[in-house]
Amino acid sequence: MTTLSNLTHLDWLESEAIHILREVAGQCSNPVLLFSGGKDSLCLLRLAEKAFRPGRFPFPLLHIDTGHNYDEVIQFRDLRAKELNERLIVRSLEDSMKRGTIVLKTPDEPRNKHQSVTLLETIAEFEFDCCIGGARRDEEKARAKERIMSFRDEFGQWDPKNQRPELWNLFNAKVHKGENIRAFPISNWTEMDVWQYIERENLGLPSIYFAHKRSIVRRGGAIVPITSLTPKKDNEVIEEIMVRYRTVGDITCTAPVESVADSVEKIIIETASTTITERGATRLDDQTSDASMEQRKKEGYF
Repeated sequence: MTTLSNLTHLDWLESEAIHILREVAGQCSNPVLLFSGGKDSLCLLRLAEKAFRPGRFPFPLLHIDTGHNYDEVIQFRDLRAKELNERLIVRSLEDSMKRGTIVLKTPDEPRNKHQSVTLLETIAEFEFDCCIGGARRDEEKARAKERIMSFRDEFGQWDPKNQRPELWNLFNAKVHKGENIRAFPISNWTEMDVWQYIERENLGLPSIYFAHKRSIVRRGGAIVPITSLTPKKDNEVIEEIMVRYRTVGDITCTAPVESVADSVEKIIIETASTTITERGATRLDDQTSDASMEQRKKEGYF
């Protein structure tokens, strides 16, 4: 028999996340779960299974595709949605570019910071009143300012000084028409918690998360993969090294790390010993002020 004293920290985190998902389903009329195929959103899918199975999820899945994502992740995204038999909505930045709502300064400009536009257009299209995301407070300093139920105004914008209190795990998802809530069920999780949960639940992952050999160059203190979108620059030396991805996003702004961890068990050991944050050395777009996480969130980002 399971007692409170037998519960692990993962049991407590899982229970809280399931409670939040059910609160969203109970309070919101038209929520959606943001699903990219990445490790955090894969944990959200498992939590949603535990919260709502054997019935269908009370919300569809949504991915805002930059058009510059890794093939391994997109293929895994589609496979997982099919396995769960859940509706997956995909909206692309390229569609927004065709409409003229996104205008790139240069053809090779990173697209990640423009996701806010397509997301807000999609929210308006389907009239979603809540977007469930896999953000964690240990990812980046701007995340730590955010509530579990994060209020966004009628323009889709986030004001860190205008958020609702969440005393005693009481969540308020009430919004007026046009306003929106971003719900973060795994807000209190860490990168280590995610990997331990993946191990416990035996979750499948895109192969890109595990160590593999890849052609890279070293640029500005980061490892940059050689792709058609991120080619070698003059005087750079191409190396073939073993790498893995700690976080996965747009190719133009997501860097791998050197690693030989080719299993979840080895990744957990590696994560326990690292002194660099997940986004600190792997998200190139967080290094510039015009594309900082906090600025993007104020503009409507996840």
